[in-house]
Amino acid sequence: MDFSFTEDQRSIREAVSKHCAQFSDDYWLALDRKGEFPFEFFTSMAEAGWLGVAMPETVGGAGLGITEAAIMMQAVAESGGGMTAASSIHGPVFSMEPITLFGTPDQQQRMMPPILSGEQKMCFAVTEPNVGLDTTKLKTRAEKCDGGYVVRGEKIWITNAHVADKVMLLARTTPLEDCKKKTQGLSLFFTDLDRSKVEARIIPKMGRHAVGSNMLFINELFIPEENRIGAEGDGFKIILQGLNPERILLGAEAVGLGRVAIKKAAAYAKERVVFDRPIGMNQGIQHPLAKCWAQVEAANLMVMKAACLFDANEECGVEANAGKYLAAEAGFEACHTAMLTLGGMGYAQEYHVERYLREILIPRTAPVSPHMILNFIAEKVLDLPKSY
Repeated sequence: MDFSFTEDQRSIREAVSKHCAQFSDDYWLALDRKGEFPFEFFTSMAEAGWLGVAMPETVGGAGLGITEAAIMMQAVAESGGGMTAASSIHGPVFSMEPITLFGTPDQQQRMMPPILSGEQKMCFAVTEPNVGLDTTKLKTRAEKCDGGYVVRGEKIWITNAHVADKVMLLARTTPLEDCKKKTQGLSLFFTDLDRSKVEARIIPKMGRHAVGSNMLFINELFIPEENRIGAEGDGFKIILQGLNPERILLGAEAVGLGRVAIKKAAAYAKERVVFDRPIGMNQGIQHPLAKCWAQVEAANLMVMKAACLFDANEECGVEANAGKYLAAEAGFEACHTAMLTLGGMGYAQEYHVERYLREILIPRTAPVSPHMILNFIAEKVLDLPKSY
């Protein structure tokens, strides 16, 4: 059992941290205020080759594992870029996994290099209004036609759709009532985001303003058959392969946000003088921050355990979900405690911790709620009856 990074992993963390240091807290605050996508950051990460960290070398990736991707994304969030920086590059880092695992050699060579190089941007369109986590009830239809499919439907909470060139789309190709199992009849596509057929509307939201969340209205979108990933009807099975990496990376990012929040609060507590002494001398300040540090670092161990298991091709569903849950809860407590440490200044945008607090709610809520994770652990670990 070894809890230390390899030399290469330490190099990745140091290199990413150094790269992200070019983008100051004020850079991220300005983008948050304007609601503009971080094109400069995205392009720089693409040019440095980081977008393909966990993708095969044959398509322009680095051929490393989810552990290295988690280390990278944690450093990105910890730099102060938080979920804005992380979400701007999520697509290339793990959302191309279905093509890696189920795409044909032609699809891999045609679809992946432009995304990994940053030439094209992508979004992942799964969730829909009134469906929630019950993915098998998706209503977006892809009907067979000559040469491909015609898609009609709606999607919601689709990150980066307003700036994307491509879309990874899950749609129902066989009506649910005609399927023997509810998990059948869904198909996965990777295709052009044709703006003449797809309308993207930004959803005004609490945080991460620079990385937009969208409602998509899809009307008569044609998808060539060669853009279907895997067999028709296997889409649900295919996307399941990407759930654990997604949870691992969200957990790593929550740890990064928790760390930078604690760092900001500790620095402020050393400098802020009240009653002729720095507030950091008070145990009422010290103890909550120390507790947050312990919780964040403990959560990080579970996240990294899940990543190591995934890279070893071992079952990691419980660890990935538990890591995401623990990291999000600990990260939230750290960001909230940091804001309380700064008092009134914590509520001011110029000190940045209020932005961290708004953004930590993303991994705490998505892509799966803490309640559903606890349901999953209760069933899989405690052998309790399935509750949903």
